[in-house]
Amino acid sequence: MKEKIKQLAQEFSAEIIANRHYLHTNPELSYQEYNTQKYVAERLKAIGITPIPIANTGLVAIIEGRNPTKKVVALRADMDALPIVEANDISYKSQNQGVMHACGHDVHTASLLGTTKILNSLRNEFEGTVKLVFQPAEEKAPGGASVMIAEGVLQNPAPNKMLGQHVAPNIPVGKIGFREGMYMASADEIYLTVKGKGGHGAMPEICIDPVLIASHIIVSMQQIISRNRNPRFPSVLTFGKVIANGATNVIPNEVYIEGTFRAMNEEWRAEGLAKVRKIAEMTAEAMGGTCEVFIQKGYPYLENEPELTRRMKGAAIEFMGQENVIDLDLWMAAEDFAYYTHHVDACFYRLGTRNEAKGIISGVHTPTFNIDESALEIGAGLMSWLTVSELAL
Repeated sequence: MKEKIKQLAQEFSAEIIANRHYLHTNPELSYQEYNTQKYVAERLKAIGITPIPIANTGLVAIIEGRNPTKKVVALRADMDALPIVEANDISYKSQNQGVMHACGHDVHTASLLGTTKILNSLRNEFEGTVKLVFQPAEEKAPGGASVMIAEGVLQNPAPNKMLGQHVAPNIPVGKIGFREGMYMASADEIYLTVKGKGGHGAMPEICIDPVLIASHIIVSMQQIISRNRNPRFPSVLTFGKVIANGATNVIPNEVYIEGTFRAMNEEWRAEGLAKVRKIAEMTAEAMGGTCEVFIQKGYPYLENEPELTRRMKGAAIEFMGQENVIDLDLWMAAEDFAYYTHHVDACFYRLGTRNEAKGIISGVHTPTFNIDESALEIGAGLMSWLTVSELAL
């Protein structure tokens, strides 16, 4: 089966690349993936698979092998792009001005289409069911995964296991990365409005200085990570935007602060956010002002189920070779695949796409992001092998 999958991945590689080029040329923003949905649906229908719309711009489909009720494995690819002006000089450059597949979701979708074609060709050679999840809106809260779950993507049939992959521009093409347990962080956005009483900078005694209050709030909040967090759970609190529209001799009425809180434990996440609110409000009150706190809840932390991830790593070693499978570090970025990991045993792994010799070195979310496209054949083949390996158990 392994060699047959490799052969099919190679046979379908030109088509997989062509799919990626189309998607890259025609990117669409989160919750707006109407043409992408249509394109993916057409590709599925062309190989005899019936797509079912879900979450407005998403799709779900089924491949049934022999004894389809034995086990169900779900495979997910995200489809949305980012509001970035592409700077690459390539034949398949984005034609939607200001929109770019700068996070590799075109790669994920094209790869899953390739995996779909491979597995559909082999459906009489494995037992169980494969559930294909083409998901919109990974890049924008509340996240397409949460919407799909709410609309029943993890039901009828309910998957026993779920797999997802993501491009890794820091990993050389031809290599795959795995990590058991905690892998990616939750991500919540913090918006603070510190209110005081503005006035002349030479007469601070008749003002309530929101700049000073904001400074104390930011400094005081550092204790949340350094003194309140359990050291076993990585966490980050960063404030990246502070606006105080005063002048050299003007104390403003308000100061605006924006930041992010990230965690790898849901209990600590809730506790940390509560401390953010309390410190901001009480510090402002103690200094004579007020602070309005708005917290935009984002994605939960991502947990790779250890036993499944261990099996997938072992299967990847069989497919790729020991030297091409690496261990990943914790990553404090966020990914809405995390929602699935809180409902079903899941494994989210990384697909190497870097090629320094070809100058393919840009990171995700940059205007020059691109991949070594040999990763597409690897991605489609490996996901097919991981799926049949898990279904065989």
